[in-house]
Amino acid sequence: MAEYTAAERVALARNTARPGVVDYVQGLFTDFFEQKGDRLCGEDPSIFGGIGLFHGRPVTVIGHRKGKDLAERMACRFGMPNPEGYRKAGRLMDQAEKFGRPVITFIDTPGAYPGLEAEARGQGEAIARMLAKMSALTVPTIAIVTGEGGSGGALALGVGNRVLMLENAVYSVLSPEGFAAILWKDASRSDEACEVMKLTAADLLELGVIDRVIPEPAGGAHTDVAAMVHTLDRVLQEELAGLSRMSGHALFTGRYEKFRAMGAKALRKERT
Repeated sequence: MAEYTAAERVALARNTARPGVVDYVQGLFTDFFEQKGDRLCGEDPSIFGGIGLFHGRPVTVIGHRKGKDLAERMACRFGMPNPEGYRKAGRLMDQAEKFGRPVITFIDTPGAYPGLEAEARGQGEAIARMLAKMSALTVPTIAIVTGEGGSGGALALGVGNRVLMLENAVYSVLSPEGFAAILWKDASRSDEACEVMKLTAADLLELGVIDRVIPEPAGGAHTDVAAMVHTLDRVLQEELAGLSRMSGHALFTGRYEKFRAMGAKALRKERT
C-alpha cells in the first residue's frame, strides 16, 4: 500500500474524479439493463442498479451514484439516497433472490440524505428493512467500498458475504468533521479525527470489519480507471468463484455469523 495519512486517504476517497458505480458497470459488466423506481413513491438516481452479465453470468448490481457534473451531483444529492432509493435496491435484491443471481454492491456515499422529506417518507425504516433483507439473502453477496462509506447509508448496501475495500476508500460511522464536532466541539480537528476513527482499509482489515483490501493504481483509482477496473475484475472473479461453491443455507448462516462476530476481534485486541 502507498503511504498516506488517514486524512489524505479521506481526500482521495472524496476526489470528484474517482470512478463511481456507473464507471464500474461499464467496465465490468455486459448487457446491463438499468432498473428504476421503487414501485411505491418514485425514482431516486442516487441509487443505480440493474441486471448485467459478469463473464456470462447474470448478476444484480447496485451502487451509490454521486454524479459526474454539478447538475447530476445535485440530482443525486451528492450520493445521499432518499428512502425510495433504498426501496429500489430492496426490490432488486428480491429479484436476485427469486432468480438466484449474485448481488454485487458498490458503496460510495457520505450517508443517507438527512432532509425532512426523507425522514417523512421513512428513511430509518427503509435502511432498517434493507439491513434485514440483505442479511437474509441466500445468494452470494459481495459489497465493495469504492470511495466513502458513511454511516447507515453505506451499511444498507454493505451486508455482504464478502466485504471488500479499495485501498484508498474509507468506511466509518460518520464523517471525520462530524466526529470532531461531536467529540471535541471543533470540526476543524477533522484530520486528527481521521487517525482516531480507524476508518482506512488497512485499519478495518486489521479489526476484522472487512475481508480484503483491493490495491489501487499509484495516486488513486482515478489516475488509471482501466487498470482499476482490470484489478477489480480479477478480484470479483476470485470472490464469486469461492462463494458459488457454497449452498444457500451456508451463505445465509455464514453471513449471519460473520456480522454477529464483528467487533469481537477488536475487543480481544483491546483487552490484550
